[in-house]
Amino acid sequence: MSKKILVINGPNLEMLGKRDKSKYGDFSLESLTNLLEKEASELKCEIEFFQSNLEGDLINKINGLDESYDGIIINPGGLTHTSVSLHDSLEIKNFPKIEVHISNIYSREEFRQKSIIAHACTSSIIGLGSTGYIYALRHIVGT
Repeated sequence: MSKKILVINGPNLEMLGKRDKSKYGDFSLESLTNLLEKEASELKCEIEFFQSNLEGDLINKINGLDESYDGIIINPGGLTHTSVSLHDSLEIKNFPKIEVHISNIYSREEFRQKSIIAHACTSSIIGLGSTGYIYALRHIVGT
């Protein structure tokens, strides 16, 4: 039975390719999605994508997941540093939850150097660009 994984991208990640390329790379959310779909196909797993600029939408999506999901890959964007509610929503889920950040949040502005959601996640992959999502996917699938 193949694994089913949700990839969540939070606020402003639909702007990839338009944001500071020195921090976020030169790829769009669409090209990231295509990269992950290709990897999921090779790993023989099912992948679903969700992006929203609204905190409540992210929380509702996580809270609405049923038992058919095997994990979450989440880049909560700026909510990483501010959302106790997102932390609490993730904490409820009993499958792997991997926090991914394209840039190295620990080498950025002081307010970006704390992740409120990290404690609710299984692990974090930080500063590896789009490759971080691939590593997260492979980890959840078990390869």
